[in-house]
Amino acid sequence: MKLDRRSALGLIGSGAILPGVGMAATPAAAAASFAHGVASGDPTPHGAILWTRVTPADPAQGEAIALRWHVAQSAGGKPVESGTAQARAARDFTVKVEPRRLQAGQDYHYWFELADGTRSPVGRFRTLPTGAVADAVLAVVSCQLYSGGFFTAYDSIASLDRLDAVVHLGDYIYEYGAEGYGAEIGQKIGRIAEPAHEIVTLADYRTRHAQYKRDPSLQAAHARTAFICVWDDHETANDSWIGGAQNHQPATEGDWPKRKAAAMQAYFEWMPIRDPQGDDPWEAINRRFNFGDLATLLMVETRLLARSEQAGFKGETPGRSEIEGVLAERGRSDREMLGEPQRAWLERELTASVKAGTPWQILGNQVVMARVNGPDLIKLFGTEKATAIIATLAPSVRAQVELAQAGYRAGLPFNLDAWDGYPAARERLYQSIRRAGAHPLVLAGDSHAFWANQLTDDEGNRVGVEFGTSSISSPSIGDTLPQIPLGSLLQKASPEVLFCDQRAKGYILLTLTPKQAVGEYVAMSTIYDREGKSRSLARFAVASGASTFDES
Repeated sequence: MKLDRRSALGLIGSGAILPGVGMAATPAAAAASFAHGVASGDPTPHGAILWTRVTPADPAQGEAIALRWHVAQSAGGKPVESGTAQARAARDFTVKVEPRRLQAGQDYHYWFELADGTRSPVGRFRTLPTGAVADAVLAVVSCQLYSGGFFTAYDSIASLDRLDAVVHLGDYIYEYGAEGYGAEIGQKIGRIAEPAHEIVTLADYRTRHAQYKRDPSLQAAHARTAFICVWDDHETANDSWIGGAQNHQPATEGDWPKRKAAAMQAYFEWMPIRDPQGDDPWEAINRRFNFGDLATLLMVETRLLARSEQAGFKGETPGRSEIEGVLAERGRSDREMLGEPQRAWLERELTASVKAGTPWQILGNQVVMARVNGPDLIKLFGTEKATAIIATLAPSVRAQVELAQAGYRAGLPFNLDAWDGYPAARERLYQSIRRAGAHPLVLAGDSHAFWANQLTDDEGNRVGVEFGTSSISSPSIGDTLPQIPLGSLLQKASPEVLFCDQRAKGYILLTLTPKQAVGEYVAMSTIYDREGKSRSLARFAVASGASTFDES
């Protein structure tokens, strides 16, 4: 089910931006606070979306709470633009406003205040530049499981001297309950999911978003700069697609369109993202950001708008016929990721950017795009050593590895939920990129691993490069297989994979100039306490107009 704008507005009630609202103190405003900090997102040359949430003293009360917002050139400066808004129960007392009269390419500070004088923390963002731009700096992040560890990477990001925006590629929240994915780590470090059950209803999704927004490291990063976000699957449910999700069981969890609608409503309430415009469905969060004449950032949606169901095994011990069935399903030409309207939009935007002479076209994409071959341990090590390696694994993990090995030997890729599970759709995208004359920088999240990949089409032509970021805190396959050097094995098995680290957690700091793009892979020393420090794990560069990483 696609939600058009009219249906969506019916779900959330009236909007939060209400110019001219009075600021008289009310009982509802008494003892209200800003417990979830502030955030900004979707910057433009003249503003950005500014977000906060007013926490009422009595959450059950339904009275709207009036507040003012201010934007200034310094934290304690005189406001250059101000306005009023209301925090309403229909939007879980979240507020989004948008200043529109700011100068391009400038840093600004902002805050909210209630009628009784209570003020929010002060946030900071940078408007998009116009005209000639010497450089831009972006932090690329993904996958933050609350129970998986502390968000120490966000402390590192918040401390950066220069940062134009954070590009968040999805899995901002996870849907699992306190006994689900990552629960063992969460129990050890005291990070237990709220609510304790898997989230399904609107109230559930709101509660989970609220828990994330209380995290001090995440609050600090949001206060530091604007976020440019897309969702991946866990904002709804694991391995979601247009008609459902692996982690959605209709018999016990109800109608998928209703759950998806609840998840999207909470997302648009709690995230500093512009609400869909016009008659666009709420799933269509693909959009463009221009960093002057330097770069065009195109955020795409690969989950809820058009994606076909994942090809994969249905049983625990598939036979040859089922493996062949998965191969056949994966190879179908009609399987989609972006969908035709979004792919056509992307081609138009790429073409316009190239014709304008913009050095960089960047795709903010959720999942790994490169061809990643599953490592056949027998082929790499021989039967005796491979058998010995697998024998060291825990029985439950061993069964999964043996199942995966059978698929790899038959020709299945490492991850059927990535672009590798949709080769025809990927080739259609590559054809669009070729027609546009682009050599894109593809950003990828989802995998909980660092990647540097050199992309090629079916004919072996270079398409562009891929910077894949690891997770903020979510465990990887490499974490569950410490006996296997998975990253190096994937490099050996996959010609497109130049670098892969399956264990480190952190982010990519991407610096753009007219001549070169440099991705610094920043890893955290630990995510299991709040004292984690950052270090440079690797560095990859590509020259403007090139489709491969620099050899140096």
